[in-house]
Amino acid sequence: MRTSYSPKNNPRVIIIQKLYGKLYNDERELTLPKHRFRKFIKDIISGTIERNEIIIEEIDKNLGNKFNLNNLDKLFQVILKSATYEFLYKPNVSINIIIKEYLNASNFFLNNSQTKYLNALLDNIAKKIRY
Repeated sequence: MRTSYSPKNNPRVIIIQKLYGKLYNDERELTLPKHRFRKFIKDIISGTIERNEIIIEEIDKNLGNKFNLNNLDKLFQVILKSATYEFLYKPNVSINIIIKEYLNASNFFLNNSQTKYLNALLDNIAKKIRY
């Protein structure tokens, strides 16, 4: 199900795009569009980059030994990292909202079966971090 507004206005679509560019093409300068949630977008991107190692440890710890983050598509990695950052550092935002927003954003990048897999991973990580 796609959101009613265009992908370029979805804060988490912007977060995913900018993080992907920054994490996998470090030379790229990080520029943010004018947006009413610009501060939020910048906070998630910079926080995810600054705490990348901590986030990777959390993902690995919470998904178990059989799971290897590096075996996932880079886009999946970016979505998991930014959502995990929010689970860890945005306690005022509910787990359900974070997951719903990332699933909505992922519809612009992933097919339906990938989105279902992403939902299961995010749900698993969130429950272990927040409970």
